[in-house]
Amino acid sequence: MSFDSILNQIDDVVWGLPTIILILATGLILTIAARGIQFSKLGRAFKGIFKKNEGAGELSGFSALCTALSATIGTGNIVGVATAIAAGGPGALFWMWFAAILGTATKYAECMLAIKYREVKEDGHILGGPFYTIEKGMGAKWKWLAVLFAVFGALAGLMGIGTMTQINGITSAVNNAIDPEAKHIAFTLFGTDYTFATVVGGLIVTACVALVVLGGLKRISKVAEKVVPAMAIIYIFLGLSVLIMNATHIPAAFVLIFKSAFGFKALAGGACGYVLKQVTDSMQKGIARGIFSNEAGLGSAPIAAAPVQTNEPVEQGLVNMTGTVIDTLIVCTMTGLAIVIGGMTNGIWENPENLKGVALTAASFNKVLGGDGHSVQFLLMLCLAFFAFTTILGWDYYSEKCLEYLTGGKMGIVKGFRWLYILAVLIGPYFTVNAVFTIADIFNGLMAIPNCVALIVLAGVVAKETKSYFERFPKL
Repeated sequence: MSFDSILNQIDDVVWGLPTIILILATGLILTIAARGIQFSKLGRAFKGIFKKNEGAGELSGFSALCTALSATIGTGNIVGVATAIAAGGPGALFWMWFAAILGTATKYAECMLAIKYREVKEDGHILGGPFYTIEKGMGAKWKWLAVLFAVFGALAGLMGIGTMTQINGITSAVNNAIDPEAKHIAFTLFGTDYTFATVVGGLIVTACVALVVLGGLKRISKVAEKVVPAMAIIYIFLGLSVLIMNATHIPAAFVLIFKSAFGFKALAGGACGYVLKQVTDSMQKGIARGIFSNEAGLGSAPIAAAPVQTNEPVEQGLVNMTGTVIDTLIVCTMTGLAIVIGGMTNGIWENPENLKGVALTAASFNKVLGGDGHSVQFLLMLCLAFFAFTTILGWDYYSEKCLEYLTGGKMGIVKGFRWLYILAVLIGPYFTVNAVFTIADIFNGLMAIPNCVALIVLAGVVAKETKSYFERFPKL
């Protein structure tokens, strides 16, 4: 049995029906507890992004949102959507939307609770996240669950979503733009050829990561503040260009997405026994990749929200919930529609074995926009490089905070971890796209389970805090 097959079997267990139900149930329960806050207060949440914060803390609300977005707007938006559609069909995009709508309430609740239960250390810096939400909110007897989350969080950053998937996505994009025919081979490893574009691209990114990571939180947040808005605008402009130029295909794309999500296509073909599998595959890949992309319920964004300068946890919860809307309902939707349209008109995603990750997205954009494709590939390479680079930085911060909690604040161990993190980035390009995304999925699921359990248990606290805040501050 191959390594990829073993990983896929583990992934199927971790992301089985119980985990999917847990995540969706968490979002539904918190939507009820917060009185549909993602619908009724979304406008207020976007206005709050630029509000000047007052209170104890280390970061502004905007900086915290950018730090969180730097970790969420990454390869999941370009590569993750492509792998979800390739594995689960166009219906996977519907389940990404569904999970994101419920996940917006989840993101609000987990970030709000992180500020409520955060801890101010003796030197003045603030540490918070699901580990303290569990330990303080649920009680000391649940500390084992907090430790479990912190272990999975550190490993997710080191071996999954934070390093290998991101650098793999960057180098794949660089290679696809510079040497797509692999004419310039640097070396062969385990039967796979690696081009000079891949090797040099990986070394450059690793060096840049090292320069920022070794500078700590404030340097990471400063980079995120500048890079995140710029990269999001560029990619949204590119995505809108694709959709505007192919507006006539959008209605049919939505129809196909909904049919695929509920197995209507298989049912119409008389394959009744295949319907359940198609729906399950779409749900699994859509929800898993959706969580990979927007991280709602994962427990990562609360770590960035905890140091915000505020005395009102609800305020930052509102600001952070906009991240799920921006990430999945806007950015991922643009990518997904472009791929689905490309599949409808050119059959691209129906033969995914020839196109992996960013190559599938690039091929879809090229077919949809027309032309020789080189300029599109170059723009996608730039977007993906910036997306993934900032995600690497954001997840280093998350992993460090998990490790700080586990070690009781022994910063010597944390600083040593930074070098291990940089090493993981260095070797990331030499794993297959499927392998790194599957590893990331596994750790994402393992992180989400203890976090979602805590959120369900503390739903009453969410309801109480939310009601109290809006009674005191009915208007922004």
